[in-house]
Amino acid sequence: MDMTEQIIQLALFEDSGLGDITTESILPSPRNGKGVIIAKEPLILAGIEVAVKVFALLNPSVVCTSSFKDGEVVQKGDIIFEAQGDLLCLLKGERVALNFLQRLSGIATLTRTFVEALDNPKVRLTDTRKTTPGFRILEKDAVRAGGGYNHRYSLYDGILIKDNHIAVAGGIEQAVRAVRARTSHLMKIEVEVSNMEEVKQALAANAEVIMLDNMDTESMAAAVSYIGGRAIVEASGNVSLSTLNAIAATGVDVISCGALTHQARSVDLSMRINSE
Repeated sequence: MDMTEQIIQLALFEDSGLGDITTESILPSPRNGKGVIIAKEPLILAGIEVAVKVFALLNPSVVCTSSFKDGEVVQKGDIIFEAQGDLLCLLKGERVALNFLQRLSGIATLTRTFVEALDNPKVRLTDTRKTTPGFRILEKDAVRAGGGYNHRYSLYDGILIKDNHIAVAGGIEQAVRAVRARTSHLMKIEVEVSNMEEVKQALAANAEVIMLDNMDTESMAAAVSYIGGRAIVEASGNVSLSTLNAIAATGVDVISCGALTHQARSVDLSMRINSE
């Protein structure tokens, strides 16, 4: 079972693992029908394959079709998705499928808003680890559907020495040295800094990536100038639609934005089910 399937199974168990009293009372015997999911506002779609899998896990005989793919624009009133088969299955899966689609499309839609607002093609906009517990793989897929990029997925696939690591290690140089002694030469080392003195220390320690954390744009520009291409420069903290282009103008290479996931609003969808 892959991770996405595990997430869906947990969601299904949470909602109907002990049964569906209402539907099972109304439908004591099998009957077929069709359900359609309709957009009630414009959005960028994400999670269509997750929705398909919801119904497939409930009953593999349910036939799901969609004329849309993740990343595509959906207009208000568009039919995103059709599912045909056992009505018990459709009614059990309705809310779970909608929850996934609404949440993931909300992230994709907000990400697209940021991507379109970013007036600098040289700057890469990424997400962070500020995701809903258990949903990270899905939410990061949704960021990509919206046109953004992924930062590291978890603590195991990227090195980022943050302020607390530096405090524990006794300094930037000590932290970088300890990490470099234990990890592969294929892994880049990123160091979080908050002022010019720390920028100098990170560069002196040969950090490959330097994160400018919660620095004002004037300080960011000065840091980028000092680094002079000797490391990849990432900006993080206080990133919003109103600050995005000012941050990009400092010359950073990457802007990481937790808002893409933790501030995304679920889009408005509904499902209509009819008996055959």
